[in-house]
Amino acid sequence: MREAVIVSYARTGLAKAARGGFNNTSNMEMLGHAIEHAVKRSKVDPKDVEDVVSGCVAASGNVARAGALLAGLPITTAGATVNRACSSGLNAIANAAHYVVEEGANIVVGAGVDSISYMGGGGGGSSDRLTEMYPDFWMPMIDTADVVAERYKVSREYQDEYSLESQRRMAAAQQAGKFKDEIISVKTKMKVVDKVTKAESIVDAVVDRDECNRPDTTLDGLAKLQPVKGPGKYITAGNASQLSDGAAAVVIMEAKEAERRGLQPMGAFKGWAIAGCKPDEMGIGPVFAIPRLLERHGLKIDDIDLWELNEAFASQCLYSRDKLGIDPAKYNVNGGSIAIGHPFGMTGTRLTGHVLMEGKRRKAKKVVVSMCIGGGMGAAGLFEVF
Repeated sequence: MREAVIVSYARTGLAKAARGGFNNTSNMEMLGHAIEHAVKRSKVDPKDVEDVVSGCVAASGNVARAGALLAGLPITTAGATVNRACSSGLNAIANAAHYVVEEGANIVVGAGVDSISYMGGGGGGSSDRLTEMYPDFWMPMIDTADVVAERYKVSREYQDEYSLESQRRMAAAQQAGKFKDEIISVKTKMKVVDKVTKAESIVDAVVDRDECNRPDTTLDGLAKLQPVKGPGKYITAGNASQLSDGAAAVVIMEAKEAERRGLQPMGAFKGWAIAGCKPDEMGIGPVFAIPRLLERHGLKIDDIDLWELNEAFASQCLYSRDKLGIDPAKYNVNGGSIAIGHPFGMTGTRLTGHVLMEGKRRKAKKVVVSMCIGGGMGAAGLFEVF
């Protein structure tokens, strides 16, 4: 039986949307860098890569194909772009793994990218009929996070405490160099706006680290932030994921092919699951996707050694964690998107690469990546750490 293993991983640092080092860099350029370095780290010949599957939300066109060519892969390497909102990077890995297992491909890249700076928030039009059927389908995600906080009694204080812990964990991991081996250095041209004259200029910049986190965050500082949607609401700039830009890629191979080439895989893709939920509480999607995934593999919550559940908002990830009974000590151990940032289509790929690296450090065996998805869905992927 064929098996899909992950043999390498590379990503850019995450830069602040609009104000960071990637604010003048396109999705395809960032993706090209991530793919190029993931393939180099895998030690495979670029001509042997059959396909590139990349998640991307805030862009149009086939970013995966463009990124593959910019990475220096040959014209014979194909590319396909996946958009399942915030699960796109994980979905891309699942699609790539299925191509290896079911269709006989030996080497495929799974990736994810998004530039909120360059392309904005994306969007695909509207439908009066869908609005009539599901009035909440178009509800902004920040509003759904407020709904979750109110409906499931996730207090503002609880959200702020969690957000502080995310910042602390991320700062500690960054100081300990735990992201160092993931991140590639990228030279960019950055747009700078003069605060007084508003004149724009382009300067040379380098993105070689995550720049979104706020290690000096305090609980008092978080408490002083006003809710984005006004008094009586919950979501602030401090307890939500940060808009950011970045790209990540992994190289996926058939296990016997990796063995034939003398490569030591990071881990194996074991499966994934999707589930739907009410659009107005889309943040709790993992509550439905994770049990479906575990049931299909004969597993329970306690069988999983390490969890990466995307921190879109503190309200939804807290509710999901507590509802499922996940041990906080195994959950987002190096911080999450509240501190690190969340380029929509990239995050699922980043979480996968990171949990495999952290899983090896902790001698974990079974790990899960999960996230909520706009429109009312959840996704979860199961991996084995080698």
